[in-house]
Amino acid sequence: MPLLILSCGYASFQDTRVLGLLANSLFHSLAVLKLFKSLHRTRQEVFKNDTRALEAARQKINEEFKNNQDETSEEKINDLLKIASDVEVILRTSVIQAVQTDSDKILLIPRKDLLQDNTPYFDKPTKKRES
Repeated sequence: MPLLILSCGYASFQDTRVLGLLANSLFHSLAVLKLFKSLHRTRQEVFKNDTRALEAARQKINEEFKNNQDETSEEKINDLLKIASDVEVILRTSVIQAVQTDSDKILLIPRKDLLQDNTPYFDKPTKKRES
């Protein structure tokens, strides 16, 4: 009903405040859902073919979101969103799969998005030749 009143131009301060709170709540809900989905997509990519790690990450993501689903403080919600976003970036950029192939050997399986051009390291800089 406040939306109808607003469209007629008779909105009171209370109606505007309620709509602002609802819009803010909706924004947070959409941001939380987007981040939740993003974390699960990243989990599926990072832990591909590792059922144990996939399940552990799924349970941890779901547990953290469920533990905080009743949070109403805007500041706390923003902090939690920042933490979840940082976790997603760390998973995507820093985690690499490894498989133990022998008692003393591990095979690293980097994802293509982690591979970068390798620049060789030189102890002494090379001097440019002047022509």
